[in-house]
Amino acid sequence: MANQNRQPIALISVHGDPTADVGREEAGGQNVYVRNVGEKLANLGWQVDMFTRKTDYDQLDIVQHSPYCRTIRIKAGPECFIPRDQLFAYMPEFLNSFQIWQNKQSIIYPLIHTNYWLSAWIGLELQKHSKIQLIHTYHSLGVVKYDSIAVLPAIAKIRLAIEKEILENADCVVATSPQEQESLRNLISSHGNIVLIPCGTDTDNFNHISQTAARLKLGFAKSEKIVLYVGRFDPRKGIETLLRSCAQILPDYRKDLKLIIVGGSSSNRADGQERERIEKILQELSLERQTIFAGQVGHQQLPLYYCAADVCVIPSHYEPFGLVAIESMACGTPVVASDVGGLKFTVLPEETGLLVPPKDINAFSQAIKRILNDELLAGKMKKQASASVNQNFSWKHIGIQLSDLYRRTLAQSIMKDPIVYMPELINAKDNSMLVIRKK
Repeated sequence: MANQNRQPIALISVHGDPTADVGREEAGGQNVYVRNVGEKLANLGWQVDMFTRKTDYDQLDIVQHSPYCRTIRIKAGPECFIPRDQLFAYMPEFLNSFQIWQNKQSIIYPLIHTNYWLSAWIGLELQKHSKIQLIHTYHSLGVVKYDSIAVLPAIAKIRLAIEKEILENADCVVATSPQEQESLRNLISSHGNIVLIPCGTDTDNFNHISQTAARLKLGFAKSEKIVLYVGRFDPRKGIETLLRSCAQILPDYRKDLKLIIVGGSSSNRADGQERERIEKILQELSLERQTIFAGQVGHQQLPLYYCAADVCVIPSHYEPFGLVAIESMACGTPVVASDVGGLKFTVLPEETGLLVPPKDINAFSQAIKRILNDELLAGKMKKQASASVNQNFSWKHIGIQLSDLYRRTLAQSIMKDPIVYMPELINAKDNSMLVIRKK
């Protein structure tokens, strides 16, 4: 049961389980976003329920993150992993399971925050039959993603239609970067309410420790030149570009060059084909001895890898935001990233990292070498990277912005006026009272 003194809200993330380790099949920034947003909103006085699809019979139905924040796994199709492009057929069952759970628990959610287009469909259906306030975060835009691939998936037409409908019909869409906001307006629809609130990172966990201490704990030598990749195995993540860039600079460093790849499933499942392709490229380039597959790394240990590295490379073909960039920078590690999407917002060129054209092997190799060779530049970036994240991208700061948006949106539902900031309408301490004060 929900706490009677707190306003219950629901975050829906159909395929992005908030408890999943980053780097596992299709687990990435969305999982981190939903979990951290939920936990920070609970700290700010909300009762937060995060709904996701159950993917394993042995999974707990409910994971309690804190007294007022929990992940709730509900049935939608077989209790096994299903690629996201094949999940839409099970959305009616997810919707039905959500409504049954809500009725059994006697909980009414006046505000629902959906994540990704699959969850958007759920929110739009709920909006048709109840007076919910609907907030949405895209995490990825089909119109941008499909522009970079030759063959569109069968679900593409449905996805594009839903992404347009959610922008035009949600009470508010949260864009995580100015670049995403621009894409929404120019490529999807000129209608709909958009608010810019970036993603964040856990600055209590991701912070700078000495490179020497981090390497000692992980067993890496002080003399090594460590290039780091963090993320899942997916062709769009551009790992091949990184490998070929490292092959170009290998003659300059030989035994001292170390490429560490963090992420990937623990078993040969959805991302196994891409991993096999990457391993073949490593053999072709004679990089096997220089490369370590670290696999999935827990949230508490991941900062050690960032701090041990000389540079973190994000060679994605497209990133709506790019959480890895701000995690790395929070740890004081410079970033070399593709000049795409939200990375153009989070990475400050020549200050916290370097931006290069996506898929440009020569540009990536030169940027990596520049950071590895220029101690003054690297030292300056380490200081500025950490300061930039702490100032602009802490989850606490992001949670406050989202909480304010929720309160304004709920106030709008009472006043029936356009969203205006009226903090006197809601008790900001616990979000439990919706009191209109007539003047």
